[in-house]
Amino acid sequence: MEKSSNNISRRNFIAAAGGVTLAITAYALYPTLSGSKREIDPADLSEEKVNAWVHLRNDGQITIYNPASEMGQGSMTALPVILAEELDADWSKVKIENAPINVETYGFQAFGNRKVMINVGSRTVMGYYDALRQAGAQARYVLLHSVAQHWSVPVEELRTAPSLVRHEASGKEISYGEVVDILQVPESIPEIAVSELKDPANFRLIGKEIARYDVPAKVDGSAQFAMDIQIPDMHYGVLERGKMHGAKPSLSNAAEIQSLEGIVAIVPFEYAVGVVATTLEKALAAKAKLVIDWDQNVTAQGHDSQKDLEQYQQMANAAADGKVLHSVGDVNAALRKGKKKYTAVYKNDYIYHAQMEPLNAIAAVAPDGQSAEIWAGTQNPGSIAPVVAKELGIEADQVKLNLCYLGGGLGRRSTSDYIIESVKLSQSTGKPVKLIWTREDDLQYGMYRPLSLQKLEAATDEEGQIVALNHCIVGDGSNLLASGARNEFYNIPNQSIDLRLAKNGIRIKHWRAVGHGPNKFAIESFIDEIAADQGIDALEIRRALMKDSPRALATLEKAAEMANWSTPPAPGRARGIAFGERSGALCTGICEISLDEDSGKIRVHHFWTAVDAGTIVQPDNVVAQMEGGIIMGMSSVFCEQLTIKNGEIQQSNFHDYPILRMEDAPESIEVAMMPSAESPKGIGEASTPIVAGAIANAFAALTGKRLRHLPFSPTRVRTSLEA
Repeated sequence: MEKSSNNISRRNFIAAAGGVTLAITAYALYPTLSGSKREIDPADLSEEKVNAWVHLRNDGQITIYNPASEMGQGSMTALPVILAEELDADWSKVKIENAPINVETYGFQAFGNRKVMINVGSRTVMGYYDALRQAGAQARYVLLHSVAQHWSVPVEELRTAPSLVRHEASGKEISYGEVVDILQVPESIPEIAVSELKDPANFRLIGKEIARYDVPAKVDGSAQFAMDIQIPDMHYGVLERGKMHGAKPSLSNAAEIQSLEGIVAIVPFEYAVGVVATTLEKALAAKAKLVIDWDQNVTAQGHDSQKDLEQYQQMANAAADGKVLHSVGDVNAALRKGKKKYTAVYKNDYIYHAQMEPLNAIAAVAPDGQSAEIWAGTQNPGSIAPVVAKELGIEADQVKLNLCYLGGGLGRRSTSDYIIESVKLSQSTGKPVKLIWTREDDLQYGMYRPLSLQKLEAATDEEGQIVALNHCIVGDGSNLLASGARNEFYNIPNQSIDLRLAKNGIRIKHWRAVGHGPNKFAIESFIDEIAADQGIDALEIRRALMKDSPRALATLEKAAEMANWSTPPAPGRARGIAFGERSGALCTGICEISLDEDSGKIRVHHFWTAVDAGTIVQPDNVVAQMEGGIIMGMSSVFCEQLTIKNGEIQQSNFHDYPILRMEDAPESIEVAMMPSAESPKGIGEASTPIVAGAIANAFAALTGKRLRHLPFSPTRVRTSLEA
């Protein structure tokens, strides 16, 4: 092994965008989804790491390292496809493994000039696209250079086909696997010019139907989620966090709990009491017997979600401005001069992520506290080692994260609270501990899309065109409220966005599409209200607003064509339309609904959507993401509502926090992807924000009534009909 390592010392490099850096050796220990290490077999000594992204064996197998968390969004396949395209790899020979958690090597540029390994905001494919094309092209360059040296021919005379290098003049060809034995890495690897990357017209993999790499293992049960991991001498941990966020516990029966069979430790937290036991059943049984007095002198005390919306209304009506987030033109002057003025208020209740897999993690802190190993599914793997290290007072390189599949993320798993909890339990016991949140824990002490209110004001001119739009947002959590409020694709000359913050003491977090859902619901509903009052068709008013945004307009026209907008719907049905942009993807949606007036239940029969997301890497996955976003949007529109009274969450599980059932899914969802030469845009959250506006507008077309408070529960629908 030592001799081999010396022989390949010049080959230990990373050919990534931005330069060449030393990397791990070709014979390092490779990560596996189980979180364990595997020793390199002597037969693997003929392998070669062409760069940090690609591992090539002489039998032709190509391992491509995936730097992103796989939570059902398909990035584990999409990212290797990008690299394999430029490498000109035979996809049938590609194997995919998780990349080591090394931000400098495997991160992408985001949030300014910072490198991150994080999967949020639908940034993954668009964040890695250029770097992975470059890495693939540089790996291909290394192979071509090696063959040119071996055959003593100019590298310009060589071409590649899937996993082959060819010299057309002599008729020679050599497989990528055979190149391993003659690999000669040049002293420096040039950055490949964009003009020298593959012409998209010649793509074999990008834009083609390719089966997702993770699906077979998820079907046959071999996929490893953190919940599946078992390690030797492992204990189980649970926490009782109470019903009020931030309340401080005082345990009065510690001796009784400690005497129970199988109880290993009771671990105090500022906001909870932890129990560690030899089995999960014993931990849960002990948790149920905890007697805790809660100090509820916290911000959340007294918070009532529905009553506080009245306070939000008063804040929106106040003369004093909040924080101006965006301003174009002179909104106040345009509102004064406008021919007609419009005002409407829209409300959004708290909603829960409801990800399939409740939170869980395993932590094994060394007995001396100087190192730790973690097994978890996280959207933010690059942050875990530094966060855990800070908690333990050690260096980050002493923390190892074994990244597992995620059973859904939706923004909730971009934080590390559940991982730190497992670390504290392990640190307190000196044993590996698997922490499990129950569904009740997850729902009652989760992090939610915040309660919010949007007040919109607009003015129209003599021709009925919108000349001013003022958008006042009220709620808790600045960056969770503001996204999606800008209208850069609508030609409205005077616009302003005003944010007014309230502090409720409730844990809040990014939820799929963040503020786009509430804000696009308000904006698209409001535009429809203005159009109806002006006697303008909902499609036509948007055509006029999009006159300077041809790509957005193209999605509008395509969706209208798909839905046969110009033809009337069947009796008892109506259509509604909405447009949105999220993470660069432009999306128009149209739905067709009916209504059971007695029950107050709205039925979505069809949903049509057209999306321009730039270059499409995996078409089938784009369709799946769009469909999933629409279904999740419908669930939040019709069913999902967290209510808080005196600071306590009123719901505890899916019996009182329902999500959309299969019987309520549309009869059809049709997705059209618009051709585009743009780089890839985010697709995971593109469709969710347009759902509420489309349904609200269809309801207004059907009944003449407006729904302005999400969710559209049967009670709220009946109240609207009776108004």
